[in-house]
Amino acid sequence: SIDAALRASGGLCYAIDQLLEARTLRAFCAVRPPGHHSEPATAMGFCLLNHVAIGARHALANPGIKRVAIVDFDVHHGNGTQAVFEESPEILFVSSHQLPLYPGTGQSDETGCGNILNLPLAPGDGSRQFRETWNKSGLLAIHEFEPDLILISAGFDAHQRDPLAQIELQDADYHWITRQICDLADDSCQGRVASILEGGYDLQALATSSRAHVQALNS
Repeated sequence: SIDAALRASGGLCYAIDQLLEARTLRAFCAVRPPGHHSEPATAMGFCLLNHVAIGARHALANPGIKRVAIVDFDVHHGNGTQAVFEESPEILFVSSHQLPLYPGTGQSDETGCGNILNLPLAPGDGSRQFRETWNKSGLLAIHEFEPDLILISAGFDAHQRDPLAQIELQDADYHWITRQICDLADDSCQGRVASILEGGYDLQALATSSRAHVQALNS
């Protein structure tokens, strides 16, 4: 497992290098195990290494990258990513997730040093509330932050078919949020978006949601 996790983190770092060297515009890393629950000194929630946090630190080592936005739409809160960066103003972390649900973090009053925006959703909120929440605050926060790079923690376990939660999203919602993120990237950071797979526990929903996500990244 640790070998797979190391390759997953390394895969995202490689993808980021391709973006920064202008070899590609977008990237999607289809990896396992996921990473966003892993805290600085604690593995948890199937996550051994926090890939998106490692990728963000890797990107910031490049002199041309001063600000990185991390967007997390996994149905579970990315507590590990928040824990890594809650005192890091060069990182914006925006997360939509179901509450109450594992790991129990991600309340809207958890704001770090002003760089954390949590967008909790209730069971059954569905497509309309998901899109309204992102339109009202999440996407605006990314726009105002003006990142040099956007990273996505792409969890597909908010899908209607997924057995672990009840947000009840559809494939089209993942296409929509991905296009919104890409449009922001076009405006602020030369279109650069790197995405890494997080949760998703119904294989059919995982396949169709991932396809919608990749189609949006490519469009």
